[in-house]
Amino acid sequence: MILPVILAGGSGTRLWPLSRKLYPKQLISFSDDGRSLLQKTILRVGKVEDTLAPVVICNEEHRFMVAEQLRELGMEEARVILEPAGRNTAPAVAVGALFGQDEWDDPILLVLPADHRISQEDTFRNAIGLGAGPAASGRLVTFGIVPDNPHTGFGYIKKGMPLEGFPGSFEVDEFREKPDRDTAMKYIEDGGYLWNSGIFMFRGGRFISELRRYAPGVMDAAAAAYAGRRTDLDFVRLGRDDFLSSPGISIDYAVMEHTASAAVIPVSCGWSDLGSWSTLWETGKKDDNGNVLKGDVISKDTKGSIVFSTNRLVATSGIRDLVLVETADAVLVASRKNAQDVKEIVAHLKGAGRDEAILHRRVYRPWGSYECIDSAERFQVKRITVKPGASLSLQMHYHRAEHWIVVKGTARIQRGDETLILTENQSTYIPLGEVHRLENPGVIPLELIEVQSGSYLGEDDIVRFEDNYGRDAG
Repeated sequence: MILPVILAGGSGTRLWPLSRKLYPKQLISFSDDGRSLLQKTILRVGKVEDTLAPVVICNEEHRFMVAEQLRELGMEEARVILEPAGRNTAPAVAVGALFGQDEWDDPILLVLPADHRISQEDTFRNAIGLGAGPAASGRLVTFGIVPDNPHTGFGYIKKGMPLEGFPGSFEVDEFREKPDRDTAMKYIEDGGYLWNSGIFMFRGGRFISELRRYAPGVMDAAAAAYAGRRTDLDFVRLGRDDFLSSPGISIDYAVMEHTASAAVIPVSCGWSDLGSWSTLWETGKKDDNGNVLKGDVISKDTKGSIVFSTNRLVATSGIRDLVLVETADAVLVASRKNAQDVKEIVAHLKGAGRDEAILHRRVYRPWGSYECIDSAERFQVKRITVKPGASLSLQMHYHRAEHWIVVKGTARIQRGDETLILTENQSTYIPLGEVHRLENPGVIPLELIEVQSGSYLGEDDIVRFEDNYGRDAG
């Protein structure tokens, strides 16, 4: 059996402002079907024969969004393991291997990043079929993408001799770091080099033994974190301190560059890691002028550009080779050739303490979402959406009062000792210090406008008494 282990812990800073720390690229849809990159990854591997329900490893801050996206696919049997913080891929995969051994009889792990795009899925699945044989025999298999240009943003794998007994598989001669353009051109001319995709297949026990040999500190920390795990709702929480004690290191550096058991399968499947806006332009569907457009966009005399609109009309005229991305609270304008530098903007925003690096104006919660509409000193207006059957925590605030107006659906409100039922155009007032709870007892989303007033309006002014989602106070 094959156990897909999907690594969904990245932050995607180079796709800011669409991707944010609390809403990263793997949870975002870049296609017309509305499916996120994570969902597409899950659906892709779900068509592989003899696969088990996937294990998704993600940051604990993203757990409810991941769970909701799994629910949308009808994948409630998938397991979600929470990293307290990112430590790169080696510790995450070690935990996935331990989980596989714990739940099944040492299955073959298929390790996939959650943020890749693959257009030729049948070809990709055929490659997985080729990888199952050498993986079952004890090889650590990686998939090398046949390059179609001298890309400098990927590492390369030099393939060696064919692997005896396994057609389509090769020994790994060596791994190479991201090259400069001249070196990349030589790799392309040589014909024996492949892009390093970061996709792997191996038995969990085999990976564990190699990790113990070449990076014992990583394996020890992962084992201790897994031994200290606990179940929280539908999530598996790792032991925090033990996991954080692990070095942050990739599978490549920890094992693949050292092991004598590495194998590579060349594949040409329309693969992209969607690592930047320029990559999205390269792989996107273009109009007659070479533009990739999404959302409410009007383009005139615009060529070679990527334009994303998420909230309003964006009109362009007379521009060339630009990236223009509009969100509710930030707009990015950059030349395509400098698209990789977006991460420096994010670093600047973080250094300045700006929220735009962390979250969108619309913030997702396990019960729904809220969006700030307006704010000033001593007041804030939010639009709140509560999913059918969901409820906020039983809570109170020390520094603010709230006025709620229902605009769609039905609200059940606990206010002190009272229980109220409100429908469209009805409202209520929650005094400062009053214990309260908001629920949606209906079958359609509840939407309401919340007007906050008080001396402090931060999200940390919450004292929770009861919570369906296991969140602490604050």
